[in-house]
This record gives sequence, structure tokens and C-alpha cells, in this order.
Amino acid sequence: MLKFIARKIVVMLLTLWVLSVVVFWIAEVAPGNIAFNILGVLITPEQESSFNNQFGLDDKAVTRYQRWLFGSDLKASRLIGRPVTKHRDNTGQLGWWAVADDGTLYRTLIQDRNQIMRQQLQPDGSITLIQHPDDQWVLNEDGESIFWGVYDKSRVGMWIQNNDEVSLVLTEGGWTTDRSAPVDYLPLQKGMLRFDPGISIYDKRPVAEILGRRLTNSAILAFVSFVLIMPMSFALGVISALNNGGWLDRVLSLIGIVTTMTPQFVSGIFLILIFGLWLQWVPPTTIIAPDQSLFQQPKLLVLPIATLTLAELGYILRITRASMIEVLDENYIRTAILKGLPQRRVIMKHALKNAMLAPITIMMLHVNFLIGGLVIVEQIFGFPGLGRYLLTAALVKDVAALEAGTMLLLVIAMATQLISEILYVYLNPRIRYQ
Repeated sequence: MLKFIARKIVVMLLTLWVLSVVVFWIAEVAPGNIAFNILGVLITPEQESSFNNQFGLDDKAVTRYQRWLFGSDLKASRLIGRPVTKHRDNTGQLGWWAVADDGTLYRTLIQDRNQIMRQQLQPDGSITLIQHPDDQWVLNEDGESIFWGVYDKSRVGMWIQNNDEVSLVLTEGGWTTDRSAPVDYLPLQKGMLRFDPGISIYDKRPVAEILGRRLTNSAILAFVSFVLIMPMSFALGVISALNNGGWLDRVLSLIGIVTTMTPQFVSGIFLILIFGLWLQWVPPTTIIAPDQSLFQQPKLLVLPIATLTLAELGYILRITRASMIEVLDENYIRTAILKGLPQRRVIMKHALKNAMLAPITIMMLHVNFLIGGLVIVEQIFGFPGLGRYLLTAALVKDVAALEAGTMLLLVIAMATQLISEILYVYLNPRIRYQ
């Protein structure tokens, strides 16, 4: 078993690498202009060029893939001549800083097109502006005096000494013109291999932090739904199979067919109208503040969970029913009954365990769906989950968020598949992995 698990993990890693190339390629070649999606179609060519330069979108595809996978902090350290590190300031914002010889964190500022200044972080969290003590301008291959330094919390910049060109810079307040702005940029990130896919172009925040929060929300919703849906649907499927052909079987089968055929957006809207707006028992939406926990208002989860229950209940019920009927028709079950064993013992000890193989497979596949595939449910209720976040990222072509979220779902899918294969050994002793 250990050899099998080790071999599967190696295969999973190779598969993830191949899929990372595919995901990156699809996200990069997908139609749409990122600058237009973020800033609007009325931007000028100069603004589009500046936007692409600031976010590294004008680099070659191979360069962007390497930066996305392996990061750019080591390259930035070589350009600056100083180590760079991530640090969270007293406002809670996580950003990049250069590290001086004495361990002081600082960022770079150029004044009067040639004077290098430091924005130095003090122990109390304040920032003081001092003149750069040691670093000097250096000549590049074109004979220009240049200087690389950490420009802001997410990138390094390159300045040209005595550069008279006016640069367009996109700030939180909009576009500004700045003679002392860098002429070239390198986005800073540690890379996917170190769980840092970079900054979201749309949200202007670290993708890892956003994904972590959205994944937590979706995982809570998925866990509660899984705990409710799977045992309930499995129990109802067994009851339906034990009453095969009876009125209870027909009623449960009808419920399974109706709930399976009803789209999630239809059942979700009906639940909102009845329980959210008409009866007003629970909130009709799940609008949650960024710093608010889902458990502070458990009522917000009622309607999304109910919608998922209606959508998934019938499907698992019907799979369990069919599997249980097939097992009950096996010869060893008939032999056990003819030997006089109590029906309860035959079902619980012999039939139930073997009938769980097919439902377990479906359940494990649905774990990935419950975490990242609930786009419709999350959109209907405004739930801040992973699926909704990836939909937004796809619409605006936020490649950093889209690629990282897709890879996260692939990891979850492969992990659940491995867990299901391990469970097969427990449920069916005839299965042996070498």
C-alpha cells in the first residue's frame, strides 16, 4: 500500500506539472484584453502599455510562466543587490521590502530624477525618508545609468538617471503622471511552488490570501453540506432498495428524480422566495464582510445548504439504491438468507459494505464539486466562495487568480481520488494495490 501511495503521489506531481502548463496556456491565450477588462475600453494606448508594463504582462509567455511557477524574488534580489522579503506592516498589509545589511526593511524612491532615497520601516511601524547610503547608479549595456529597487508593496522598478520622460503610473486613485517613476517593472512573487501566485490584477491583493479565505468559506459550506447530504441520501437509498417495488420505493424514487432534474438556480430561487422573502425565516442572501466569520451568523448558510441538499440528494439516493439492489441480488446474499441469518445482520454485515463502493466513488467526486463547482449557488446567494471568485477572475481575465484557483481545485480532485482508492481496499478486501 505504501508503494502504491508513493507511486500515485509521483504520478500526481507529474500530472500537476503537465496540467500547470495547460492551465497557463489556456488562461493566456483565452480571448480578452486584460487592460480593457480592468480599466475599460476607453483607455488610451499609452495607458494600456503602462498597465501591461507595471503588471509584467508585456513579458514573453515563457518568462511569465517561469515567474508564475518559480517566482521572481530571487531575480529581484540579483537586480537590486539586496535580499527581498515579505513583511506585514502595522496596518495588516502584506508587502515586499528590500533588506539592508543591518536588517532594516526599506523601499526605494527617486527624487529629482537622480537622487536615491529610502522609505525605511521603523520598529514602531512608521516610515522615515532618508537618503540612500550606499547603492549607486550602474551602467547597463546601452550605456545608461540605471538603478533597481523595491518600488511598492508588489514590484521592483528600474529607474534611469536624468530621465526626462513623463511616465504614466496607475495608482489606487487613478492615473497620474510622474517624472520620477520607474521605466520598467518586475512583479514580485514567490511562485506557485511556494504557494504565492502573485497579486490579483483585479483586487490588487495577494492571490494566496484571497484564495485562502474563499477556500475556507467554500470548505465550511462543503463540509456542512457533505455531513447532511451524504448520510441522508445514502440512508434513503438503502431504504428505497430494501423496499424495492413498494410504495415507499416509488415515493423516494420520484423525489430523487425530481430533485435531480431541478436545476440549482430554480430550487435556489424558490427557496429564497418562500423562506427568505415570504416567510422571512432566514436571510435571502449571504452577504458577509471580509473580516466576518460564517459562524457569526449561521442563518446565512441555511438556504445555500438547502439548495445543495435538494440538488445532490436525489443523485446520491438513486446511485445508492441501484448499487444496493444489485448487491442484494447476489448469490452470497441469498445463501446467507437461506442459512437463516437475521435480515438485519445480512444487510449490515454483508450487503451494506459492498454496496458502498459506487456511492463512495460519487461522494469523493462531489467533494471537489462542493468546494469549487458551486458557481450557480454562490452567485444566487452572493456567497463569497471559491467558485464565485474563479468566475469573476475568468470574466476579467485575472490570470494570476484563475490559474492559482484552477491548480488548487486540481490538487483537491487528485487528493480525493487517492482517498477513494484507499477506501476501496477497506470496503473490498479483494482489491489489492501493489
